[in-house]
Amino acid sequence: MRPTVLAVALVLCLVLANGCSKDISRATAATVLSVKGRVVFGNADRNVFEPVTLKSRIHDGDTVRSANGASLDLILIPGTLVRLSGDSEIRIEQLSITKDGNDTGLDMRDRNARILLGRGKIFVLFSPSETSASQVVIKAGPLMITPDSDCLFCVGTDGTTTRVTCSKGIINASAEEPSPVAIAAGYFQQWRPTTRTQPGLATDDATAQIDITASLEAGGRLQDEMSRLQNRRPL
Repeated sequence: MRPTVLAVALVLCLVLANGCSKDISRATAATVLSVKGRVVFGNADRNVFEPVTLKSRIHDGDTVRSANGASLDLILIPGTLVRLSGDSEIRIEQLSITKDGNDTGLDMRDRNARILLGRGKIFVLFSPSETSASQVVIKAGPLMITPDSDCLFCVGTDGTTTRVTCSKGIINASAEEPSPVAIAAGYFQQWRPTTRTQPGLATDDATAQIDITASLEAGGRLQDEMSRLQNRRPL
Protein backbone atom coordinates (compact mmCIF):
# COMPACT_ATOMS: atom_id res chain seq x y z
CA MET A 1 0.00 0.00 0.00
CA ARG A 2 2.84 2.38 0.75
CA PRO A 3 4.05 2.72 -2.90
CA THR A 4 0.48 3.48 -3.97
CA VAL A 5 0.08 6.14 -1.30
CA LEU A 6 3.39 7.72 -2.29
CA ALA A 7 2.39 7.75 -5.96
CA VAL A 8 -0.93 9.41 -5.19
CA ALA A 9 0.80 12.00 -3.02
CA LEU A 10 3.31 12.75 -5.78
CA VAL A 11 0.55 13.23 -8.37
CA LEU A 12 -1.37 15.47 -5.98
CA CYS A 13 1.70 17.64 -5.40
CA LEU A 14 2.25 18.03 -9.15
CA VAL A 15 -1.38 19.04 -9.68
CA LEU A 16 -1.24 21.59 -6.89
CA ALA A 17 2.04 22.98 -8.16
CA ASN A 18 0.64 23.44 -11.66
CA GLY A 19 -2.56 24.95 -10.27
CA CYS A 20 -0.67 27.52 -8.23
CA SER A 21 1.71 28.83 -10.85
CA LYS A 22 3.26 32.16 -10.13
CA ASP A 23 2.21 35.26 -12.01
CA ILE A 24 4.32 35.90 -15.10
CA SER A 25 5.66 39.42 -15.61
CA ARG A 26 7.05 40.38 -18.99
CA ALA A 27 8.18 43.49 -20.80
CA THR A 28 5.96 44.83 -23.54
CA ALA A 29 6.25 47.52 -26.20
CA ALA A 30 4.43 50.74 -26.98
CA THR A 31 2.10 50.63 -29.97
CA VAL A 32 2.08 53.50 -32.46
CA LEU A 33 -1.39 54.94 -33.13
CA SER A 34 -0.29 57.73 -35.46
CA VAL A 35 2.79 59.72 -36.39
CA LYS A 36 3.03 63.13 -38.03
CA GLY A 37 6.26 64.69 -39.27
CA ARG A 38 9.71 63.44 -38.35
CA VAL A 39 9.85 61.35 -35.19
CA VAL A 40 12.71 58.94 -34.45
CA PHE A 41 13.46 56.35 -31.78
CA GLY A 42 16.41 54.26 -30.72
CA ASN A 43 19.46 54.05 -28.48
CA ALA A 44 20.51 57.52 -27.37
CA ASP A 45 23.75 56.27 -25.79
CA ARG A 46 24.90 54.94 -29.16
CA ASN A 47 23.16 57.70 -31.12
CA VAL A 48 21.43 55.08 -33.26
CA PHE A 49 17.94 56.14 -34.33
CA GLU A 50 15.39 55.18 -36.95
CA PRO A 51 12.15 56.84 -38.09
CA VAL A 52 8.96 55.90 -36.24
CA THR A 53 6.33 54.22 -38.43
CA LEU A 54 2.94 52.66 -37.72
CA LYS A 55 4.72 49.29 -37.48
CA SER A 56 7.37 50.43 -34.99
CA ARG A 57 7.51 48.76 -31.58
CA ILE A 58 9.10 50.98 -28.93
CA HIS A 59 10.64 49.12 -25.98
CA ASP A 60 12.25 49.74 -22.61
CA GLY A 61 15.41 51.81 -22.96
CA ASP A 62 14.34 53.49 -26.20
CA THR A 63 14.50 57.27 -26.55
CA VAL A 64 11.92 58.98 -28.76
CA ARG A 65 12.55 62.41 -30.31
CA SER A 66 10.15 64.55 -32.32
CA ALA A 67 11.04 67.40 -34.65
CA ASN A 68 9.43 70.82 -34.50
CA GLY A 69 5.82 70.55 -35.69
CA ALA A 70 5.75 66.75 -35.42
CA SER A 71 3.65 64.57 -33.10
CA LEU A 72 3.37 60.94 -32.05
CA ASP A 73 0.42 59.10 -30.49
CA LEU A 74 1.16 55.93 -28.53
CA ILE A 75 -0.42 53.20 -26.45
CA LEU A 76 2.09 52.80 -23.64
CA ILE A 77 0.19 50.01 -21.93
CA PRO A 78 -3.51 49.10 -22.11
CA GLY A 79 -5.45 52.05 -20.69
CA THR A 80 -2.61 54.58 -21.01
CA LEU A 81 -2.41 56.69 -24.18
CA VAL A 82 0.18 59.40 -24.79
CA ARG A 83 0.72 62.15 -27.34
CA LEU A 84 4.26 63.46 -27.78
CA SER A 85 4.29 67.03 -29.09
CA GLY A 86 6.79 68.56 -31.47
CA ASP A 87 10.36 69.31 -30.36
CA SER A 88 10.06 66.85 -27.46
CA GLU A 89 11.96 63.87 -26.09
CA ILE A 90 10.96 60.96 -23.88
CA ARG A 91 12.81 57.88 -22.67
CA ILE A 92 10.93 54.64 -22.01
CA GLU A 93 12.12 53.35 -18.65
CA GLN A 94 9.59 50.55 -18.12
CA LEU A 95 6.67 48.97 -19.93
CA SER A 96 5.45 45.70 -18.46
CA ILE A 97 2.38 43.61 -17.78
CA THR A 98 1.85 40.76 -15.32
CA LYS A 99 -0.44 37.85 -16.16
CA ASP A 100 -1.65 34.83 -14.23
CA GLY A 101 0.70 31.95 -14.93
CA ASN A 102 -2.28 29.70 -15.68
CA ASP A 103 -4.13 32.21 -17.83
CA THR A 104 -4.07 31.58 -21.56
CA GLY A 105 -6.39 34.52 -22.21
CA LEU A 106 -5.84 38.25 -22.09
CA ASP A 107 -6.51 38.92 -18.39
CA MET A 108 -3.76 40.93 -16.71
CA ARG A 109 -2.89 41.33 -13.02
CA ASP A 110 -0.75 44.47 -13.28
CA ARG A 111 0.19 47.07 -15.87
CA ASN A 112 3.23 49.29 -15.37
CA ALA A 113 4.61 52.22 -17.35
CA ARG A 114 7.39 54.62 -16.44
CA ILE A 115 8.71 57.28 -18.82
CA LEU A 116 11.07 60.21 -18.52
CA LEU A 117 10.18 63.49 -20.22
CA GLY A 118 13.52 65.08 -21.08
CA ARG A 119 12.12 68.16 -22.81
CA GLY A 120 9.01 69.37 -24.55
CA LYS A 121 5.44 68.38 -23.81
CA ILE A 122 3.30 65.26 -23.55
CA PHE A 123 -0.43 64.68 -23.08
CA VAL A 124 -1.55 61.62 -21.13
CA LEU A 125 -4.99 59.96 -21.20
CA PHE A 126 -5.23 57.39 -18.41
CA SER A 127 -8.13 54.96 -17.93
CA PRO A 128 -7.56 52.44 -15.11
CA SER A 129 -8.84 48.90 -15.47
CA GLU A 130 -11.53 47.53 -13.17
CA THR A 131 -9.88 44.11 -13.15
CA SER A 132 -6.15 44.87 -12.89
CA ALA A 133 -3.88 47.35 -11.15
CA SER A 134 -2.20 50.05 -13.23
CA GLN A 135 0.84 52.06 -12.20
CA VAL A 136 1.90 54.93 -14.43
CA VAL A 137 4.73 57.31 -13.57
CA ILE A 138 5.82 60.31 -15.61
CA LYS A 139 9.20 61.72 -14.57
CA ALA A 140 10.10 65.29 -15.49
CA GLY A 141 13.10 66.89 -13.83
CA PRO A 142 12.64 66.45 -10.07
CA LEU A 143 8.96 65.49 -10.44
CA MET A 144 7.19 62.15 -10.21
CA ILE A 145 3.68 62.45 -11.65
CA THR A 146 1.07 59.70 -11.20
CA PRO A 147 -2.62 59.64 -12.20
CA ASP A 148 -5.09 58.92 -9.41
CA SER A 149 -8.20 58.11 -11.47
CA ASP A 150 -9.56 58.55 -15.00
CA CYS A 151 -7.28 61.42 -16.03
CA LEU A 152 -6.31 63.69 -18.88
CA PHE A 153 -3.31 65.88 -18.21
CA CYS A 154 -0.37 67.68 -19.76
CA VAL A 155 3.28 67.82 -18.65
CA GLY A 156 5.76 70.27 -20.13
CA THR A 157 9.37 71.03 -19.30
CA ASP A 158 12.25 73.05 -20.75
CA GLY A 159 14.79 71.53 -18.37
CA THR A 160 14.40 74.35 -15.86
CA THR A 161 10.69 74.92 -15.41
CA THR A 162 8.12 72.12 -15.33
CA ARG A 163 4.36 72.66 -15.55
CA VAL A 164 1.58 70.15 -15.00
CA THR A 165 -1.98 70.97 -16.07
CA CYS A 166 -4.94 68.69 -15.36
CA SER A 167 -8.01 68.67 -17.62
CA LYS A 168 -9.81 65.65 -16.12
CA GLY A 169 -9.61 63.67 -12.89
CA ILE A 170 -6.90 64.10 -10.26
CA ILE A 171 -3.14 63.62 -10.56
CA ASN A 172 -0.46 63.52 -7.88
CA ALA A 173 2.90 65.22 -8.28
CA SER A 174 5.82 64.98 -5.90
CA ALA A 175 9.32 66.42 -5.83
CA GLU A 176 12.10 66.73 -3.31
CA GLU A 177 10.42 69.91 -2.16
CA PRO A 178 7.86 71.23 -1.46
CA SER A 179 5.37 68.60 -0.26
CA PRO A 180 3.49 66.39 -2.76
CA VAL A 181 0.41 68.03 -4.28
CA ALA A 182 -2.84 66.78 -5.80
CA ILE A 183 -3.87 68.64 -8.95
CA ALA A 184 -7.55 68.46 -9.86
CA ALA A 185 -9.24 69.14 -13.18
CA GLY A 186 -9.03 72.79 -14.17
CA TYR A 187 -5.86 73.46 -12.15
CA PHE A 188 -2.14 73.63 -12.86
CA GLN A 189 1.10 73.61 -10.91
CA GLN A 190 4.55 74.94 -11.77
CA TRP A 191 7.94 73.97 -10.36
CA ARG A 192 11.07 76.08 -10.61
CA PRO A 193 12.21 78.71 -10.80
CA THR A 194 9.04 80.03 -9.10
CA THR A 195 7.30 77.11 -7.46
CA ARG A 196 3.68 77.71 -6.51
CA THR A 197 2.68 76.62 -3.04
CA GLN A 198 -0.75 75.50 -4.25
CA PRO A 199 -2.19 74.60 -7.66
CA GLY A 200 -3.62 77.58 -9.51
CA LEU A 201 -6.78 77.91 -11.54
CA ALA A 202 -6.17 77.37 -15.23
CA THR A 203 -8.61 80.19 -16.02
CA ASP A 204 -6.21 82.62 -14.32
CA ASP A 205 -3.18 81.63 -16.45
CA ALA A 206 -2.91 82.05 -20.23
CA THR A 207 -0.46 79.16 -20.69
CA ALA A 208 -2.61 76.82 -18.60
CA GLN A 209 -5.65 77.74 -20.70
CA ILE A 210 -3.74 76.79 -23.85
CA ASP A 211 -2.69 73.51 -22.23
CA ILE A 212 -6.31 72.70 -21.30
CA THR A 213 -7.49 73.31 -24.87
CA ALA A 214 -4.63 71.29 -26.34
CA SER A 215 -5.22 68.47 -23.83
CA LEU A 216 -8.89 68.17 -24.74
CA GLU A 217 -8.01 68.07 -28.44
CA ALA A 218 -5.29 65.45 -27.85
CA GLY A 219 -7.55 63.35 -25.63
CA GLY A 220 -10.33 63.29 -28.22
CA ARG A 221 -7.89 62.35 -30.96
CA LEU A 222 -6.34 59.56 -28.88
CA GLN A 223 -9.76 58.10 -28.12
CA ASP A 224 -10.74 58.19 -31.80
CA GLU A 225 -7.51 56.50 -32.85
CA MET A 226 -7.92 53.83 -30.19
CA SER A 227 -11.49 53.13 -31.33
CA ARG A 228 -10.38 52.78 -34.95
CA LEU A 229 -7.61 50.37 -33.92
CA GLN A 230 -10.04 48.21 -31.94
CA ASN A 231 -12.48 48.13 -34.87
CA ARG A 232 -9.71 46.93 -37.21
CA ARG A 233 -8.70 44.05 -34.98
CA PRO A 234 -10.34 40.67 -35.64
CA LEU A 235 -12.88 39.46 -33.10
